[in-house]
Amino acid sequence: MSSAPTNRIALFIDGANLYATAKALGFDIDYKRLLKEFQSCGELFRAFYYTAVIEDQEFSSIRPLLDWLDYNGFTVVTKATKEFVDASGRRKIKGNMDIELAVDAMELAEHINEMVLFSGDGDFRSLVEAVQRRGVRVTVISTIASQPPMIADELRRQADVFTDLVELQSKLGRDPSERSAPRDREARGQMPKFLQEPNGNNPHD
Repeated sequence: MSSAPTNRIALFIDGANLYATAKALGFDIDYKRLLKEFQSCGELFRAFYYTAVIEDQEFSSIRPLLDWLDYNGFTVVTKATKEFVDASGRRKIKGNMDIELAVDAMELAEHINEMVLFSGDGDFRSLVEAVQRRGVRVTVISTIASQPPMIADELRRQADVFTDLVELQSKLGRDPSERSAPRDREARGQMPKFLQEPNGNNPHD
């Protein structure tokens, strides 16, 4: 029996960046399939999903996704966006999760062999370099297939492995047919308990 050390992987998903990248490529990410895909590559130590949410919004369109992720093996990290007025008087929304992601990655570096970063943000280059110095192999997933490319050149060069999201579409993409009726059935099965009808029978329980 092989005694090769287990590959311990942690996923770091820059939610807004991954959403924009998949959208640029014309498909939706199926997070259930994404988790399965990386669980098959070794021991999935942690899967983080980072996103900013707009405060004071009674219902955010991203909330059902965040609830689902939370109940299905992801560690969801959110913070409220800040609204401000820039120098030219335009209202802007600021919701950068880079620091949160970087702190978690540095804390986890000693426990993992591989970090998978879903982002093309060049600001992460120095983080990738710091994690690599701790002996962690870093895979960056973004795309150069969009116009312009979603990944910063310096981040792509720093990564040990760059994987284009377009190559993973068949493994991570949501099946377009799921957008019709089966999606409702699937959504009910994945819906957090408190959102389900009190006496609704959930086949997945």
